[in-house]
Amino acid sequence: MTRLATGAELRVTGETSRGAVICVNGGQPQPVEGTWSASVEWLVRRLAPRFPELTFAEVRYRVKSWKHLDLCIEDADAAILEIGSPNTIMLGFSMGGAVAIATAGRPPVRGVLGLAPWIPDELDVTPIAGKELVVLHGALDTWLPGIPGVAPRLSRRGFERARAAGASGRYVVIRGAVHGLALRTPRGHLAPLPRAGRWEALVGDELGRLLGGSMVDR
Repeated sequence: MTRLATGAELRVTGETSRGAVICVNGGQPQPVEGTWSASVEWLVRRLAPRFPELTFAEVRYRVKSWKHLDLCIEDADAAILEIGSPNTIMLGFSMGGAVAIATAGRPPVRGVLGLAPWIPDELDVTPIAGKELVVLHGALDTWLPGIPGVAPRLSRRGFERARAAGASGRYVVIRGAVHGLALRTPRGHLAPLPRAGRWEALVGDELGRLLGGSMVDR
C-alpha cells in the first residue's frame, strides 16, 4: 500500500515499466471515507495474471463522493505521478469515469476505459480530446432507491459529447449486465454479478488493444 501526496491510498499489483492501468472507483452523494471498489478489485484479480507486463494501480480516494469530485480528481492525478508510466490507461468505474476523463489530458494517459461511467452534462470533456474513450455499459443498469446506478443513455450522451470534443473510441452495451461486476459480502469475499465474465473479457480485449504497442507478445 502506498500513501499518495494527497493522502489517498494506492494499491499496486505488478510493477513494470511497460504500461499501467490506473483504476478509479465510483462514489455516492454523502461525503464518506474512500473504500476499495469490489468491482475493480475483482477485475484486477482476474486480469493481472493475464497481463503480467502491466501495472494495475487501484486508488482509494480520501473522500468518496461526487460532491467532492475535485478531491477525487486530485487523488487520481497523484496516482498518475506516483506510477510514472508513460503508457497509462485510466480505468474508471461509475463516478470514476468522470475522474478518468478529467485526468485524460495528462501526457502519460493514452486513453480512458469507462465501465458504466458517470459522465455528467456539466463535466468538461475536453481533456479527452485527441485520445481514445471506450465505454462498456450494462444494458440493465439503472438507478434504484438506495442503489446507485447509471442509465446507459446517460453515459452514451457523455460519450457523444466527448466524441464531439475530439475523442475517438467506441461504445459497447453488455446484454444482461447491471451496474458493476462484483459485490463484497459481509465476510469480505467478492461475489461476481451477472455477466461479470463478459465484462472481464471485454476489458481484457480493450487493454490489449489500447496498450498493445507497449507490451510484449503474449
